[in-house]
Amino acid sequence: MVTVRPLNVGGVPEDHDRGLVADLPLLRRRALLGLLAGAGLAAVAGCAGTDSTPETTTAATPNGALDAPPSTGAASGACVEIPEETAGPFPADGSNGADVLGQAGVVRSDIRSSFGTASAVAVGVPLTIKVTVTDTSANCAAFPDAAVYVWHCDRDGRYSLYSPGVTRENYLRGVQVVDADGAAHFTSIFPACYAGRWPHIHFEIYQDLASASSGAGPLATSQIALPDSVCDAVYATDGYGASARNLTDVALDSDPVFRDGWTRLLGTVTGSVGSGLAVALAVPVGA
Repeated sequence: MVTVRPLNVGGVPEDHDRGLVADLPLLRRRALLGLLAGAGLAAVAGCAGTDSTPETTTAATPNGALDAPPSTGAASGACVEIPEETAGPFPADGSNGADVLGQAGVVRSDIRSSFGTASAVAVGVPLTIKVTVTDTSANCAAFPDAAVYVWHCDRDGRYSLYSPGVTRENYLRGVQVVDADGAAHFTSIFPACYAGRWPHIHFEIYQDLASASSGAGPLATSQIALPDSVCDAVYATDGYGASARNLTDVALDSDPVFRDGWTRLLGTVTGSVGSGLAVALAVPVGA
């Protein structure tokens, strides 16, 4: 039976999950290319995506380590603002119900645990998130004093403060002020792949910490896309079985958010599943 519109993990339709993803299951890009190549139509497949740049992924080595792909964003020589993407229905920034940004304890580097009166801890493959904020008006030099708000779903695809079972928790959300190099670092876990969306991490960039905590509008709102081969490696581990199944029905080129262009949003991943992974993204913003 065809699902008319996929539901997010909280049981509410995703605001951005429309179009093709609402009408039929998606084939992963590499599976589609293999099918077309077998039919002698590889040339047609090369024109099927909405982004002309080939997909960049990390490669898993025999010992489980991952080779980093070329860096993205400002480091590639493009000093233009990061593409804007939806904050989705679970931002907890005051724009859609919950507001975690004004709460004591949200400014932290380790976002795996809840804070305040909540106590749950998110479990999963360890992931360090690095967001480097640069200023497009200063030739992409480090953006001083910027505040980065990061949030994502847990290993079961749930968003704290919104999804059933974790509405009283606030884990996997946190704010950091950038260092002298413009970088903010977070200790987290690898997020799930839930139905209808490619694996991703949400973020907002604020002028400074006061702007973030006062409810001022962000300078940029976007998402980090996680590379295909890394997702494969993580979702083969215990606890990610649902993600492994969901991943077979989605693709970067047809994801409702990333299908309009994802190369500048693709994170650079290093490390290994066994010892922990790290994802980095350069985020140029306008002051």
